[in-house]
Amino acid sequence: MPRRQGRAGNPGDFFFAASRPRVRRKFVAAPFTAIRETVSVKRRAEGPARGLGAMNADRAILRPIIVGANHRSSSLALRDALFVDDAAQPSFLSALKEAGLSQAMVLSTCDRVEVLTLHHDAAIAEAILAQAFAARGHVTTEGLAGQLYALADEAAVKHCFAVTASLDSLIIGEPHVLGQVKACHRMAREAGLCGSEMESLLAAAYAVAKRVRTETAVAERPVSIASAAVQFARDLHGELTGCTALLLGAGEMGELVAESMLAAGVQRMVVAAPRRSQAEALAENLNCHLAAFEDLSELLPQADIVLTAVSGRHHLIGSEQVHAALRKRRRKPIFLVDVGIPGDIDPAVNRADGAFLYDLTDLERLAMEGRATREVAARQAWAIVDAELTSFSRGRAARAAVPSIVALRSHFEAAREQVLVEAGDDAQKATRLLISRLLHDPSETMKGIAAGGDASKAEWDAAEQLLRRLFRLE
Repeated sequence: MPRRQGRAGNPGDFFFAASRPRVRRKFVAAPFTAIRETVSVKRRAEGPARGLGAMNADRAILRPIIVGANHRSSSLALRDALFVDDAAQPSFLSALKEAGLSQAMVLSTCDRVEVLTLHHDAAIAEAILAQAFAARGHVTTEGLAGQLYALADEAAVKHCFAVTASLDSLIIGEPHVLGQVKACHRMAREAGLCGSEMESLLAAAYAVAKRVRTETAVAERPVSIASAAVQFARDLHGELTGCTALLLGAGEMGELVAESMLAAGVQRMVVAAPRRSQAEALAENLNCHLAAFEDLSELLPQADIVLTAVSGRHHLIGSEQVHAALRKRRRKPIFLVDVGIPGDIDPAVNRADGAFLYDLTDLERLAMEGRATREVAARQAWAIVDAELTSFSRGRAARAAVPSIVALRSHFEAAREQVLVEAGDDAQKATRLLISRLLHDPSETMKGIAAGGDASKAEWDAAEQLLRRLFRLE
């Protein structure tokens, strides 16, 4: 769906109740002081700090984390309150940076408001984002409980892939989502909140979306009455940019179809209705032309597309009127869409050569066929998401090993340089010293594990297996 402007597998299974600081406060007046207090309380509750190595390891690995509210987890009222329009994004992102997030992207659409971030501690990131959403919506974190979801690691990556490929939207295969994600990515980059890890994740998400679009039919068939009408119009007229459309009546369904026609490229839309005040309001809303309803006989020959939504007691357009219009058009075809209940156009119009009439039953049939097609395609698309998730996770795990490999190489290089100094030009002495130095620590560690008795047998078996695998001793 289009991004709104000017208003403030399945994430619904991962609802997140924001953690509460011991000192309750509404997160409005001093938001990031409240965040720091929440994190401090969490640290005290965790007890003594762990070993230095474990802490450094945690900081070295940035975990993908998503916190947000979507159409399944939350009410429309809450999503409206949390909505972050384009103008508000810079200040919202700046606030997240101030709170301690070095990488973050905000995706705010009709369906969802969520933040993708990378952080070494998921609980801290979730607390920061819950407080930020509370500030945005002018509610307490308690008020968000049960309406936010929090995803981390592979679950967050899978969700990111699914959203970007339009598999998590109200309408599966919605074409606007990828552009929305890219626009939010650009704003995050401009705010200085896109590091290499975020860029890598989003590049993978775009690749998934491209595969889903090119390898499945997830976006090929219309799934709504309005999109079905647009599809039929394109089948008849081709590109709609040169078409003139006539909207008769002010019914809601007629307006929806008219909006879809305009979005599909129709450049000229004329509105007429039995009550002129309704027509004026509709013409202003659609930003199109207004005509007198009494001039219907003159308007019909000018229209390539006719939409009716009057729902009167009698047919508004009969076969004689259409025949007369076709003669003036020199048999250039007319596409007629009747969404009135009861119908506004005599079904006999369909027998006229050059007139193509579709009613709600026809449109709903095509929409149902499209939904069935997309459901099948969606299963294929999810298989692509799963395959790409496995590939991305493996690549990420391999990259996580790089610091240890670099440290090992540096250790070996330092030993080599020291041995060369000690051995001088004696190559045999140098090689013996080098082997002895490199094997000393591992050998002592292995002996210590082996001497531990039954209590360390499992550790010994694992160490021995790893040793044989690393040095291919089999």
